[in-house]
Order: sequence, then C-alpha cells, then structure tokens
Amino acid sequence: MPPRATDPLDDPRLTAMGLLVETHAGLIRAVSPSISANGLLVPEFEVLVRLSRTPRGRLRMSDLAAQVGLSSSGLTRLVDRLERERLVAREPCPSDRRGAYTVITASGRRRIGSAVAQHLEVLDHWFTGLLDAEELATLMRLLRKVRDHVNPGATTGAQAAKALTPVS
Repeated sequence: MPPRATDPLDDPRLTAMGLLVETHAGLIRAVSPSISANGLLVPEFEVLVRLSRTPRGRLRMSDLAAQVGLSSSGLTRLVDRLERERLVAREPCPSDRRGAYTVITASGRRRIGSAVAQHLEVLDHWFTGLLDAEELATLMRLLRKVRDHVNPGATTGAQAAKALTPVS
C-alpha cells in the first residue's frame, strides 16, 4: 500500500488515479483520428479488435459488454450499427436461449485489419514506443491486476472461447 499524505489532497492515490485518467483521455484523443479515418468510432474499433483476437471471432454479448465497458443496452446499439454495416453478425447461444453471440464477419475482419496497421503506428508513437520491453511487460501486468479486480468478468468470454477452440 502506498504511503498516505498528511493532507488528503496530496495523497498519492489521488495522483495515481488522476494520472491514469489524464493518460487515458490523452491516448483516446491521439488514436481517435486514425480510427475515424477508417470509418470507425473508438468503441466500434474496440469491439472489432476484441472479436478479432478471440478464438472463433465471437463472444457472448454480456462478455463483450464487460470487456469494452459498455452497458448491455449501449453494446446492443453499437452491435446494431456494426451489424447494419455487415461488420458483425449475431448468433443465438445454443446453451442459453436468452443469450447471443456477436461474431465478426469477413468484412469486419478486413475493416479492422486495415485499421490496425495505422493504429499500431499511432500507439507506438504515443504510448508503447515510449517504453522498453520490460516496462511494457510490467505495465501490462499491473493493468491486468487492477482490471481483474475492478472488472473480473472482462476475461470470462475470452477464456471460455479458448476452452472451446480445438488445439491443432
């Protein structure tokens, strides 16, 4: 636990949270132009990346919502837009009649594939390129530690999808 300051306004916990919020806001501003140049909004990009990186390219709607930090209704509206553009499709969940999967389509894979190359250049310039390999590994480990505590459901869908994927 970090040391506490005598004056609560000087507490390093406030500083850490403030730095995280400022960093997130700055990175979103930095990456948004390259994402929108590919005809996507940041949340749409995030959904397509998550689906692309998941075995079989699909996640349950509830798991996807947890990963991208959207409410169920917010994700439904976003998936509706992506579905109209034929970037994703919905599939019923065979084990739960109320559940559904969001599945990336071939068109969605092409769109995210062209967007990712430019996105990685921007990330390298504004974020990962500032860190050496050890710093990046440490940052990812620490972010996962906090993410798993504040959003424990965020990895559920990816873990379930991996378990269903046959090993070659």
